[in-house]
Amino acid sequence: MEFFDLDAQQFIDNLAKLLISFLFTLPVAWDREIRSRSMGLRTFPLVAMASCGFVLVAVSVIGFDDPNAQARIIQGLMTGIGFIGGGAILKDNGSVRGTATAASIWGTGVIGAAVAYSRFEIAIVVSLLTFLLLRGLQPLKGRLDNAHNQDSDPDPDS
Repeated sequence: MEFFDLDAQQFIDNLAKLLISFLFTLPVAWDREIRSRSMGLRTFPLVAMASCGFVLVAVSVIGFDDPNAQARIIQGLMTGIGFIGGGAILKDNGSVRGTATAASIWGTGVIGAAVAYSRFEIAIVVSLLTFLLLRGLQPLKGRLDNAHNQDSDPDPDS
């Protein structure tokens, strides 16, 4: 009985996909890390690589022929990653924080799954857009938050 069946080409392909999912996630992970968020350089790549790994294992077991089985793989990933992201959302004194981090962690799961299915164009677009949204819209969000805080604070001089 053979316990370890090493197909060198399959090993290289899977390793490449795991590394690509790691690399595509780094911009988002870096953004969250430098902003001192609850999840960062370790969590985001781990989620992407784990998502990629789950899909690779499932595909090696069930193949590509059963769309229902493929749907169950995606459903399981979405649920599991949503649970992880839920841990990033905090409610404090009527405000909610961490929703962008939670949504980003979900996006990194998509990156990993897309890479595993060899849909690199999806992984690149999700990675790029997630990074640009986090980075580019932050100044606008800050201005909107300041404007909201000024509107909601009672003015003692009026």
